[in-house]
Amino acid sequence: MLCVVAVANLVMIDLSAAETLQEALVKAYQVNPQLNAERARQRGTDENVPQALAGYRPQIVASLSAGLQAVRNLLPDNTVQGATLRPWTIGVTVNQILYNGNKTANSVRVAEFQVKSGREALRNVGQGVLLDAVTAYMNVLANQALVEAQRANVAVLREIQTTTKRRLDAGDVTPTDTAQAEARLSRGLADLNAAEVVLAISKATYAEVIGQPPSQLVPASTVDGFSPNALAAAREASSHEHPAILGATFDVDVAQTTIKVAESSLLPTVSVQASASRAVQSDSTLSTTNTDQASVIGQLNVPIYDGGTAASQTRQAKELTSQSRLVLEQVRNQTRTAVVSAWVSNEGTKVALTAAESEVRAAGIALQGVRREASGGQRTTIDVLNAQQDLTNARTRLIQSQRDRVIASYTLLSAVGRLDVQVLKLETPDYLPEVHYHQVRDAWHGVRTPSGQ
Repeated sequence: MLCVVAVANLVMIDLSAAETLQEALVKAYQVNPQLNAERARQRGTDENVPQALAGYRPQIVASLSAGLQAVRNLLPDNTVQGATLRPWTIGVTVNQILYNGNKTANSVRVAEFQVKSGREALRNVGQGVLLDAVTAYMNVLANQALVEAQRANVAVLREIQTTTKRRLDAGDVTPTDTAQAEARLSRGLADLNAAEVVLAISKATYAEVIGQPPSQLVPASTVDGFSPNALAAAREASSHEHPAILGATFDVDVAQTTIKVAESSLLPTVSVQASASRAVQSDSTLSTTNTDQASVIGQLNVPIYDGGTAASQTRQAKELTSQSRLVLEQVRNQTRTAVVSAWVSNEGTKVALTAAESEVRAAGIALQGVRREASGGQRTTIDVLNAQQDLTNARTRLIQSQRDRVIASYTLLSAVGRLDVQVLKLETPDYLPEVHYHQVRDAWHGVRTPSGQ
């Protein structure tokens, strides 16, 4: 497999303090706030299922009323009788829906499809975070090599400037040669400063994505072995594995089932209500001071006309279903395009890298030849400066090609839908959203989350 290395051993790495790309990906997978926020969103989506299942369960309400009641009675003999009463009532009511047009059953199905869609959305975000981490890592690694390449270029230009001044003092060259050497040195210093600025920015991006500043980064390998070996196979794999497509498929299921939920409002509802209560009166003039009641009542509600609300909601759900199908087709097209683009880019980086390696070798040989010829008087100072600039440019393109080569291989893996912890075999526990789902699915009570919050 290909490894990205600093050109001409420009970067020396202390392996004892080194950080590999796999280690950086583990950190991003564990602490990236975008990914953790998406996990929290998915845990919230899980709660849709127990909320829907609550429709199968009884609703129990206890009531208690008590207070003071002032009574003033005018008797036939024009006498007034007054009293302060303290009545109170306690009761409990149980409501159970027996049939509601299968609204509860379909609501549970909608919630379960939402959970499945959310899991694919979480997986898609995870792919994006890992790809961002790879990009941030490779940018820092490449920019460090570019800074060292520019420093090496500045050192060579200083040497050429010093040599040119000595030759000017000896009368071998003209002031034009020294001016050319000084101009190239100034350009080299400006290029070095620009490279250092870009490196600082890439380090800040790295800390944002990975969660901490970069340390000593080591060469990274491509992941071509995890991707299909042909474009047709990559497109076929993405159609079955990419989380965006799978999530959009579940969204269609959500929309289709929502139609049935809306239609349930047009069907009868059957429920039963049981209640028990005790009322206590403290009025001594009454013949009854305590009243105990218990009842079981069945109720049938048949909708006749609700102003057209349920019908409108049903039509709306059907239109949203059509939309979700079109979105699914759009996602499929976008994914196919992304696979082709990633495949072509990945193949293109192979060619670019081979060409850049050949260019560096040729530019190095050319520089050596020009410097030998210049020492013999057959070449001018500007020829040496141009050859040095050609070598520096070639090294820059090689470093960029090495970076692009690794990023492209990960981009292809992401386009196929395989950029995850298990495929990459990262040494970290995989976040399993189904664990939280099963923890809360059948919870009948309690407000604390499984994480203790």
